[in-house]
Amino acid sequence: METQARHGLAQVTDMKQAQAEPVRLARADAQAPQGLELRHLRYLVAVADAGTFTRAAEQLFIAQPTLSQQIGRLEQIVGTPLLVRRRDGVRLTTAGAVLLDAARDALSLVDHGVSRTRQAAGLGRQRLRVVLPRNVPEALTVKTATLLRSATTAADVDLVWMETPLDAEFSPIRQHHADAGLGWLTAGPDALPTPLDAMTLGEFEPDLWIPASHPAASRGTLSLAEMASLEVIYGPRRASPETYDRWLEVVRTVDPHFAFTDPPLRHSLPVVLAFAATADPPATVLTGCTAIAGTSPGVIRRLRPADSGDMVRVSIAGRPLTATVALVWNRDLPRPLQQILFDTADSATPPAPASLLRAG
Repeated sequence: METQARHGLAQVTDMKQAQAEPVRLARADAQAPQGLELRHLRYLVAVADAGTFTRAAEQLFIAQPTLSQQIGRLEQIVGTPLLVRRRDGVRLTTAGAVLLDAARDALSLVDHGVSRTRQAAGLGRQRLRVVLPRNVPEALTVKTATLLRSATTAADVDLVWMETPLDAEFSPIRQHHADAGLGWLTAGPDALPTPLDAMTLGEFEPDLWIPASHPAASRGTLSLAEMASLEVIYGPRRASPETYDRWLEVVRTVDPHFAFTDPPLRHSLPVVLAFAATADPPATVLTGCTAIAGTSPGVIRRLRPADSGDMVRVSIAGRPLTATVALVWNRDLPRPLQQILFDTADSATPPAPASLLRAG
């Protein structure tokens, strides 16, 4: 009995000693370099946004081998691959996607903190860079610009206007060359790329002008199939690639071989109509988005040109060609700036409330 008691006491003593000893874990990689830097996070964001090391290096103004080396160093620091290199570009791993979100948050906080520090020292104010492309309806552009100017003035924020093209993915905003901008959402909200937010300001549609001799002129509407059978003057594509590509895709659902014809001149709508009316055979003219889609009360369409020749404006049955204007901004912006943009879009939306769209 005494022997068993001593044996039991020894077991308890051994257990207590084992619990008291610190647990030592094996180091995953004793040679892994230490010291995560902000530039590593900026490089990761740049590569993820650009899609390739080549484009990211050009935007960062560094050599591509240097960028690849620093991304490799970052992967060593975190201990796992972050990017998968492919012939057509790079793809984030699951771990890379997690770190990318964290990197955006960290960089946004740092940039905002530096901005506030500079303001406190009297060295500058926050800045909001907004893109106003030429292909957005002028009335909506003016209203949005006026609201933004008032809001930024009240918030003591510097407002910088930028006139640069916006593609369907809003690349200048995604890549932090601009903070926000008006643009066209030609696809659904799920197509909005990360890390963008947007508020819709209205749905617009084009005007269609056809020869007065066309049978549809008397009834005021033209089917999409009828339109696809005609020569349609619209473009050029560079003027509004988002709507051009989207509408071309729609018309090709009824005629896979359909193609738009570039206008001979772009001086004014009456000039284009005159060319269309005198063509042999007469052509059809599709304008850019000039009217709010549907029949909302109080909507005033563009006035009939003074000299429209023998051309008549009709609508396209079913409204298949539409595009939505949205105020888009980068989710990495400081919250006060995002609030300014949100409030501006909410005030600019006619007449129904705007809807918030978020990617990712």
